[in-house]
Amino acid sequence: MKLGKVEFCHFLQLIALFLCFSGMSQAELSKSGSKPYFQSGRSRTKRSWVWNQFFVLEEYMGSDPLYVGKLHSDVDKGDGSIKYILSGEGASSIFIIDENTGDIHATKRLDREEQAYYTLRAQALDRLTNKPVEPESEFVIKIQDINDNEPKFLDGPYTAGVPEMSPVGTSVVQVTATDADDPTYGNSARVVYSILQGQPYFSVEPKTGVIKTALPNMDREAKDQYLLVIQAKDMVGQNGGLSGTTSVTVTLTDVNDNPPRFPRRSYQYNVPESLPVASIVARIKAADADIGANAEMDYKIVDGDGLGIFKIAVDKDTQEGIITIQKDLDFEAKTSYTLRIEAANKDADPRFLSLGPFSDTTTVKIIVEDVDEPPVFSAPLYPMEVSEATQVGNIIGTVAAHDPDSSNSPVRYSIDRNTDLERYFNIDANSGVITTAKSLDRETNAVHNITVLAMESQNPSQVGRGYVAITILDINDNAPEFAMDYETTVCENAQPGQVIQKVSAVDKDEPANGHQFYFSLTTDATNNHNFSLKDNKDNTASILTRRNGFRRQEQSVYYLPIFIVDSGSPSLSSTNTLTIRVCDCDADGVAQTCNAEAYVLPAGLSTGALIAILACVLTLLVLILLIVTMRRRKKEPLIFDEERDIRENIVRYDDEGGGEEDTEAFDMAALRNLNVMRDTKTRRDVTPEIQFLSRPTFKSIPDNVIFREFIWERLKEADVDPCAPPYDSLQTYAFEGNGSVAESLSSLDSISSNSDQNYDYLSDWGPRFKRLADMYGNGQDSLYS
Repeated sequence: MKLGKVEFCHFLQLIALFLCFSGMSQAELSKSGSKPYFQSGRSRTKRSWVWNQFFVLEEYMGSDPLYVGKLHSDVDKGDGSIKYILSGEGASSIFIIDENTGDIHATKRLDREEQAYYTLRAQALDRLTNKPVEPESEFVIKIQDINDNEPKFLDGPYTAGVPEMSPVGTSVVQVTATDADDPTYGNSARVVYSILQGQPYFSVEPKTGVIKTALPNMDREAKDQYLLVIQAKDMVGQNGGLSGTTSVTVTLTDVNDNPPRFPRRSYQYNVPESLPVASIVARIKAADADIGANAEMDYKIVDGDGLGIFKIAVDKDTQEGIITIQKDLDFEAKTSYTLRIEAANKDADPRFLSLGPFSDTTTVKIIVEDVDEPPVFSAPLYPMEVSEATQVGNIIGTVAAHDPDSSNSPVRYSIDRNTDLERYFNIDANSGVITTAKSLDRETNAVHNITVLAMESQNPSQVGRGYVAITILDINDNAPEFAMDYETTVCENAQPGQVIQKVSAVDKDEPANGHQFYFSLTTDATNNHNFSLKDNKDNTASILTRRNGFRRQEQSVYYLPIFIVDSGSPSLSSTNTLTIRVCDCDADGVAQTCNAEAYVLPAGLSTGALIAILACVLTLLVLILLIVTMRRRKKEPLIFDEERDIRENIVRYDDEGGGEEDTEAFDMAALRNLNVMRDTKTRRDVTPEIQFLSRPTFKSIPDNVIFREFIWERLKEADVDPCAPPYDSLQTYAFEGNGSVAESLSSLDSISSNSDQNYDYLSDWGPRFKRLADMYGNGQDSLYS
C-alpha cells in the first residue's frame, strides 16, 4: 500500500505528537515521584515547575559552594512574593537553596562511592501567607563518577599449587580485582590484568585474570615454589589509569617422577652370634627425590643364602629397610651370609615409566662374630614322673648340657632354689642326676616345675638354664570322707522309709579309673531302730527313717556313724558321723523349729556347769510364764462371748462410769438376782475350735445366803462411802463362797489337778502352742528332762 504526500505528512505529525507526549510523561516522572496534586473538584491543576537536570561531580575541591541547579515555578513573577524551601536527604547540611532565586548549591565534597544519589523535596510558598502555591515535588541529585579508585584484590594474597611437569597452559588459579568506581559510566571500572613478576614460567589472561603455566617440564626437585606479582589496571589499561597489585605464591606439587636409588652398591654388617631372634641387624635406605606417597617403597630379599635366616620390612615413618633375625645364629655352623635386596616404589606413575625402572638393588653381607656362649641343654624341657611313695634319695631323672663353643668347657649343674623353695630335690653337680631330698605328697603339690642351671667350669658367668617338670604319681594314701558338713533334720511326723538325707564322699586321691565309694552303717549302728542306710551305687547313699513318732522331748539329736570305703589298692576307709536333729515341720515337711541352739555345747564349759545354766534358764522361763498367766487372769475374765477371739487379745477397761444416768456401764441385775439363768460361756483357756471339750456350765444356780449377804454388804458400803465410785460402776467381787458347785477356773492349778480334761490336742496346733502342750499334755515331764 503506497501513501501520498498528504497522508505521509499526517503520519509524521502523529509520530511527533506521540513522541512529545511520551517525553512529557517521562519528564513528569523524573520531576516527582509523588502523587499528582489535586485541588477541590475533579479538575487537575497544571504542574508549573521548571528546572534543569541535576548532576554533581564528585570530589569537588573548590573553596566556593558547587552550583548544582536552579528551581523555578511559572507562578513566580520575579517580584519576590515566592520563596523556595528544600527538604530531604542532605538538605541544609549538604545542599542549600536560595529561597529567592531557587539556586541549589553543594557545600561539602561528595563521594559517589559513599552515596551515589540524594533524594530531595522542593516546594514554592507564598512569602506573605507561607502557604504553598505549588504542590511539593521530589527530585534526585545524582553524583557523577570520576576515576578516583584503584582496582583492589580483595582475596589476595593468593596461594596455589600445580603439579610439576605440567604442560604449557595448565590453569593454576584465577585472581579477581574489584574497582569501586561506577562501571556504567566511562572506563573507570574496566580492569585488565598483567604479570609483573613470574615470567617466563607463568602468564595471566588480561581480561579474566586466569594464571597459567608458560613453560613445560617444571621440576619440583629443581625449584618447588614461585612468587608471582599480578597487576590490575583500570581505564582498560590506558595511560592515566589507576592500578593495584597482588602476590601469588605457586607451589609445584610432587609427582612420582623419580625412581628409588641405593646410595651404595653393597653394605657389610657384623653381628654377634648371641643376638636374639627378632633383633635388628641393619637399616638400609634407598634415596627417592620424591616426597609423601610418591616416596613410599617396599623392600624384599630377592636372592642370597640367608633367605630363611633374615627378613626385611619397611619402616613406614622413615622408609628404611629393617633387616632382622628369624633364627638363631651359630658361628660354629656358618660365619657369614649374603643378601640381595631390592627397593621399589609402591605406586609408579605410568607417564614417567620411560625414565627407567622404578626400583633398585643392592648387596648386603652379614658377618657372624663368635662369642662365648653359655651351656646349652639337650632339650628345652625335661618331663619326669615319680611316685609320691618313693623313698628319699631315689633317682628321678637326668639332664644334660654342653658348651657350644669350640673350647667345649666342662659343665656343672645346680638347681635354682627359687623354683624349689622346700628343697624337695637334689642334683649331682657333675652328672646332672636328679634325686628326691624329701618325702613327696601329691595332694600338696602334684607338679614341681624346677629350673636347672648349667655353668661352664672355666667361666662360671656363662650360665645356661634348663627346665624340668616333675609330675608326682598318686597312691591311695587318703581315706574318703563326707563331701560336706551335712545339716540333717527329721520331722517329728516323719513316716517310716522316708529319705531324710543324701550323702556323698570325696577323696583327695585321684585313681586312674576314678573313685568308687561304698557306704554302710557301722556295726554298732546297724541294729538301731531309728535310721537305715541305702548305698545308691553311684558314690552316694540315702539315709532313711525306720519308724515314725520322733519327739524332740524324748531325744532331739541322733548321731549316726557311717562307714565309707574307697576302691583303692589297698582300700582305705573312714567313719563319719551324721548329726540328725528332730524338728517340728509344717504340712510340706519344711522344718519350722528345731531348738538347735539349746543343744549346742559351748566350748570350755563342763557338763555340770551346762546343767546348772540350763536349770536356771528353765526356772526363769517358768517364773515369767506364771507371772504373765497371773496378770492375764486378773485383768481378763475366763469366759468370753462367742463373738470375741480370745487368742493373743488383751482387753483393758478404764471406764470410770458416767453417773446415775449411765445405765449401760454395768448390768447390776445379775448381782441382785442370783437365780438368773446364765448363757453358756466359754472358758478362756479352751480353744474355740474344740468348744465341745469344755466342761458343761450350769443353767441355774441355787440360792446361796452367804453369797447374797456378802454382795449386799459390799453394796451398802459403796452407798455410804463418799469416796466410793458411783453406784452403777463396776465393782470387783473376789468372794466365791464356801461350798461352790463349780471347780476352780485358775490355770495355775490345772497342771496339778486331777481333772480328766485331755489337752493332747494342743500338740497339733503348731509351734505357737508348744509351750502350753508341754505344760498341760501328757508329756509335760519331758520339758525338764
